Amino acid sequence: MDKKDFDIAAAARQENFSLLYPDAASQDASYQNKTGLGEETASQLELYTLLDLSSSEIGRFFTTDPVVIRYRQETFADLVAIPALCDTLIRMLPFLHDIMDLRRMYSDTAVGDSYLYSISEIEIYTSLMSMLQEELLPYREQVSSPALQHFTQRISLLTESDYYKNLTEKLQQLSSRVRDIRSVTVGVNLDDKLFPSSAGVLSVNSDRFKSGDFFNKVMRLDFKDDDMTCIANLIPFQKNQNENQQMALMNAFHNAIADIFKTSIRSWKRTVQYYVLDNTDFLLQMMPEIEFVTKATQLIRELQAQGCPLCTPEILDTNMQQNYFRTKGLCNPVIALKTDETQVPNDFTFDSDAMIYVITGPNRGGKSVLTCAVGHAFAMAQLGLPVCAEEAILSPCDQIFTHFPTGSEDTVEKGRLGEECARLNAILDNVTSQSLVLLDESLSSTGSYEGAYIASEVLAGFSLVGCRLIFSTHLHDLAASVEEINQKCIPMGGVPIDNMVAEVCDDGRRTFHIIRKKPDGKSYAKDIADKYGLSFDTICKKIKRNI
Repeated sequence: MDKKDFDIAAAARQENFSLLYPDAASQDASYQNKTGLGEETASQLELYTLLDLSSSEIGRFFTTDPVVIRYRQETFADLVAIPALCDTLIRMLPFLHDIMDLRRMYSDTAVGDSYLYSISEIEIYTSLMSMLQEELLPYREQVSSPALQHFTQRISLLTESDYYKNLTEKLQQLSSRVRDIRSVTVGVNLDDKLFPSSAGVLSVNSDRFKSGDFFNKVMRLDFKDDDMTCIANLIPFQKNQNENQQMALMNAFHNAIADIFKTSIRSWKRTVQYYVLDNTDFLLQMMPEIEFVTKATQLIRELQAQGCPLCTPEILDTNMQQNYFRTKGLCNPVIALKTDETQVPNDFTFDSDAMIYVITGPNRGGKSVLTCAVGHAFAMAQLGLPVCAEEAILSPCDQIFTHFPTGSEDTVEKGRLGEECARLNAILDNVTSQSLVLLDESLSSTGSYEGAYIASEVLAGFSLVGCRLIFSTHLHDLAASVEEINQKCIPMGGVPIDNMVAEVCDDGRRTFHIIRKKPDGKSYAKDIADKYGLSFDTICKKIKRNI
C-alpha cells in the first residue's frame, strides 16, 4: 500500500462528517437534548404522517441551534433543486442495509476471521462507491451546501485515489476465485464402528454435484469420467436438521473454505480492518441521516405538488429570550396532504404585545388547524425544513408541549378531568420561558364555569413562566377573563395574553380566518344546535312533519 494513498484513506476515514450537523460538538449536543420534541407531541402533531418516520426518530433530529438549522436549510435547498441527489441517496440505503446484514451474520457465526464475509463486504462497498462516483460526483460543481460539498469531496477523495483503484482490481481477482466455487469435496474417515472420526476438504470445485445411483454408475463403469455425479441422491442441506445443526455444518464448511483462501486473503487483513471497514462505518453512521433527509425532501416535493406555500424561515440568533415568531400566510401541512381542499392561510405572531393567545370561535372554524399549524411551523423549522407559509421568522423554542384530546387509559382511574389535569401538571413541571405550549380544547371535560376557572389559573401560571402558548377552546368565559388575568400577572412579570377569534359570516358560514380581536360575546351554542339539527326551529319543523 502506497504511503500517500494510505494517508489519503486515513484522512477520509478520520474526518468527521454529517449531513445534518456542521461539526461533532453540535451533533453531540443535539443528541443529548432529545426531549425538545417528545414522542407524544410528535404523535399528536402527526409528524409521522408527514415524514413517514417514527416519532422517536423525528425527535432525535430536533435542534435549537440556529447554526445547525441553517446548515440543514442549505442541504435541503440542494436536494430540492437537484432531485437526482435525493434519488442517489435513496439508492445508497439498500447497499448499507446489505452491509449491516452481512456484519450481523458473521458476528453471529464462528467463521474464522470472517475473511470470506470481508470479501463480500468489500464487494458491496466498491459497488456502492462506484454508484456514487457515477451518480453523485457529476453534481459536485452544482451543489452549494457545505454538507453536500463535503460529501462529494469525500467520495471523490476515496474513489479517485490510486489505492482505491488497486483495491478494486485486487478484489476482482480474489472474488472471481471465491465466486467460482460451486461445490466442495469432503473426505471423511470412519472408525471401527463406522462412526466419523475425522474429516477434511479434498478439493473445491467450479461445478456442482449431481444426483446419481450407485448401481447405474457401476454398470456404466465411468467412475473416473464422471467425478461430479454422486453414487446416491443429493439430500437438501437443511433436511431433518435443527437450527444448531444447520449452523454447525455451515460454520464447518465456511471455516474449511476460509482456511483454503486464508493465505491469499491474509495480506488483505490490514486493508479490511483499517480502510474498508472504517469507511463502511462512516457510511453506516450516515444511515439515519440519509433516511431523514430523503424522506424530508420527499415531503417537500409532495407539499409543492399540492400547491402548499413553502418558505425558508429566518432563524434569529441571539433573540431566543425574546421568543419572537411571525408568519404570513401560514398553512397546515397535514391538512394539505390529507385533503384536496384549498386552505385559507392565516397570519400569526408572538411578540411583546402577546405571547399567549386564547382562540375561540365555532366548531370546525379552524381553531385546531391553526393551533397545529403553529406547532408544525416550529417543528419543521427546527428540523431544518421549509415552513408552510409565505414568510416566517422565529426564535427557536427549547421544547414543544401539546395537550390535545386523548383516549388515554388513565381516564379509567382518574376520570377525564383528572387525566387532563395530570397532563397539564406534567407540562408545568418541565416548561421554561423558551417553550412552546399548544392546548386544544383542554379542560372541556368539566362544566364551563369550572373549566374556565381552572383554565384561567393555568393561563396565569403560564404567563408568569413567560412561554409562548396557544389555547384553542370553547370556554368563552375564559376569553372574557383575559383582561383580568393580564391585570394580575403583568405587574408580576408575566407575559401579556390576547384573544383571537375564528370568524363566521352572519349566515353561519366559516371563513377559516383567525383574527386577533376580542370576542364579541356572541354565543355559538345556537350554531352548534343548528349543526346537529337540534335548534328550536329545526325541531318545530320535525314536529310538524310528524303530525
